[in-house]
Amino acid sequence: MHGTGSGSSDPRRPDKEHRYKPPPPTAQAAPGEDLTPDYMNILGMIFSMCGLMMRLKWCAWVALYCSFISFANSRANDDTKQILSSFMLSISAVVMSYLQNPQPMNPPWSAIFV
Repeated sequence: MHGTGSGSSDPRRPDKEHRYKPPPPTAQAAPGEDLTPDYMNILGMIFSMCGLMMRLKWCAWVALYCSFISFANSRANDDTKQILSSFMLSISAVVMSYLQNPQPMNPPWSAIFV
């Protein structure tokens, strides 16, 4: 067995062990903090508003996609009201764009590949 004999040496060095201390919370984002949920939340709201105001279906779908990414990358202690409002805004953009025009979506890039 490994490590049970008298001839085995322990590779750990007690003088090199340091206890982990989390960094103190600051107002600014720490260098190790992931800002992806925040960016996706903002993008989702922008695309939702474009989808609602300009009746662009692809913007509404991109908004829903960004909301899913924001939710998937959020932490448990993040603001749930803001994430939920982003979800509801993007879902309403998709629903309203299809209520106004129930035809299938023609993305603007589809003309390039024809």
